[in-house]
This record gives sequence, structure tokens and C-alpha cells, in this order.
Amino acid sequence: MRHPLDVLEQKFEYGGVTAAPTIADLRQRVNRMQGAAVTRQLPLLPGLTDLVSLHTGMVCCLDSPGLAMSLMAGPSQAGEWTAVVGVPEFGFDAALAFGVDLGRCIVVPEPGEHWLSVTAGLVEVTSLVLVRPPVAVSEQQAARMLARLRQKDAALLVDAGQLGDRAWPRPHRRLTVTDNRWSGLGRGHGHLQSRRVTVRSRGGGVTDRTVDLWLPDQRLDVRVETGGHESPRYQTSTVGYGTSAYGSEVAAG
Repeated sequence: MRHPLDVLEQKFEYGGVTAAPTIADLRQRVNRMQGAAVTRQLPLLPGLTDLVSLHTGMVCCLDSPGLAMSLMAGPSQAGEWTAVVGVPEFGFDAALAFGVDLGRCIVVPEPGEHWLSVTAGLVEVTSLVLVRPPVAVSEQQAARMLARLRQKDAALLVDAGQLGDRAWPRPHRRLTVTDNRWSGLGRGHGHLQSRRVTVRSRGGGVTDRTVDLWLPDQRLDVRVETGGHESPRYQTSTVGYGTSAYGSEVAAG
């Protein structure tokens, strides 16, 4: 049986890195090979800039698949490589709708017991990795990963899943969806068209903040709620986290 890291290496080397490298790409690869500790801001979709500042060398925990995909979209659209580890139900159609460039996204859906090694390997070659830990990460494991993120110029999104705050100790930021509303449904008719959420951003020595977002709106854009005419008509009683959430966070138009 082949080790997941062998598959990963082959995927990256022979899986079709089709885009011609730019000067910035080459400089970034040299920094990674040299292990130079660098920190830089990663671009975000305009609607997310009030919520969090995403930069390399940081760990951000979250509990929403749609939020994870939207955070991946900004760096992806700017030409950065992204990766997903341990999320077998990751919805490619939903990710594409949010703006993730699937041609620059490496997905390892079932890394098994080697999930942490696979994540560390992907940090070597991508700028942003989304991982769902199957078990709570120890302080020592988190410290080693943080050092690698700083050396390799990458950031980590942690899908907390059912583990909640136990998934990753002391991340730089925690993003939690506290309210979740869909619009488009009537009594026995209609279809889901948009989703409005309230997201709490906390931790990392930065002032806590709460932001109302359309995730997405009827045009599939991610934006801050400004009190316009578009109003949700369906509200979930609780913010759940189902196993199929990554395939259903974008409503079909």
C-alpha cells in the first residue's frame, strides 16, 4: 500500500502544474526550500476583510464549510495553491461557486492515520491548507506545525467539526457561526437562494468582533450585510454541522 505522502508528491510533481511560474511564484518556492521565516497577508474576498486578517504563519479555527471555502477563494483567485485534508465530502461544485480555483487545489480526502504528516507535507508546497483533525491536536503537535507554517510561508484553516474548541489549541483566531438563515423558501414552494450568517471572530489578542455576512447572496457573492431589502425567510433553529455540509452550503440557483 502506498503512503499518502508518496501519492501527494506524485500529484504535485506530475499532476499538471500547468500555470507558468511568475517571479513571485519562483521567489516563494525559493523561500520555502530555504526555510526562510516570512509572513505576508493573504488576499481575501472583499466581504471578509472586516471579519479576519489572514496571513501566513497563522492558524485559524472555524466551524462552517461555507466560511472555509470563502476564505480559500481569495488566495486561490490570486494564484495561490490551496489544499484540503481529511474532508471526504468536500463539495467541488460549492467550492467553485465560492471562487476556489480547483486547478490549484490539492485534495487528500482520506489521509487516515497519516493526516498530520500529509498536512505538514502540503504546507511545504501550498499557501493555505484546510484540515479537519480526526482527534484533538496536542500542544506539542500544534507548536511544531506553527513553526513549519512560519518557515514555509503558509497558513492553516482548521475545520473544528464535532471537536469544537478542542480541535486545535490556541489558534490565532476562532470563527464561529452563531446564527444561520436561508432565504428563498416559501410555504411549500421556492428554493434556497441565499444564506445570511452571523460570525463571531475571537482570540489571538485581537478585539472580538461580530459580523453579519451573506454567505452567499443571491448572486453567489460573499458580502457584509448592510441592511438592504433582501431578507431571509427561513431560519435554522440551531447551527448544526452535518457530514454533508460541504456539498450543500451553496444553494442551487
